[in-house]
Amino acid sequence: MPAPVRPEFLPDPALDREAMAALQRDIAAAATFADDLSFDPASVSLAADAPADAPLVAGVDQAFLDDRAVSAVVVLRGDEVVERTYAVTELSIPYIPGLLAFREGGPIVDALASLDTDPDLYVLDGSGRIHFRQAGIATHVGVLFDAPAVGVAKSLLCGTPDEDVDGRPAGWRTPIRADGRVDAPAGTVIGHAFQSRQYDGSPVINPLYVSPGHRVSADTATALVAALGGEYKLPEPTRLADAYADEAKRAVADGE
Repeated sequence: MPAPVRPEFLPDPALDREAMAALQRDIAAAATFADDLSFDPASVSLAADAPADAPLVAGVDQAFLDDRAVSAVVVLRGDEVVERTYAVTELSIPYIPGLLAFREGGPIVDALASLDTDPDLYVLDGSGRIHFRQAGIATHVGVLFDAPAVGVAKSLLCGTPDEDVDGRPAGWRTPIRADGRVDAPAGTVIGHAFQSRQYDGSPVINPLYVSPGHRVSADTATALVAALGGEYKLPEPTRLADAYADEAKRAVADGE
């Protein structure tokens, strides 16, 4: 099972906001926003005939039940679900914009600790480098485990797209660049708006916001999400993790 490689970056809810922000800057400094992969990105797909040595891709998402997080992980090799697991963890701090990992990171660590497999790539529901301090939850988890990680968010936290994102066709993408709200040189590409799916008519589907978390470049992060796209807007690993988190939440609620 995966284990934290940088335990000094474990989310600590005892920290105040300033200390959390400072830790995020340290995490961003430790992150690698360039390709450092143990696999060929082109080998990542949802193929039904994926070879036995194809990369293991873990989708990570959460559901919430009262003051608890139900953190779910679904591991795929090609289109096969190799493993899925979840953990239920008490939440200790409220939601604070930009500090999501300190609320949800601990529960994710608990869920990953119950895995039998060791994923080659993590795809998380949330941001990576598209973050005020370049340290969204995908960066936090990626650096903590020193594993390639990608963040896939449904809304844009910060940064400025090169082009208007409304009503774009499936497959379209545009860079998201650092602006005055991001701790990066202005104009740095910190991710992409990516239109995974689109209807010909209405309703119009909004794009995803894909960013590198760790050991992946912005271009490769978006290419990986495109390769993991199924019939829905979300990439298949996080879509399945989202569904499993809801299933686990119902099971936990029914067992009470």
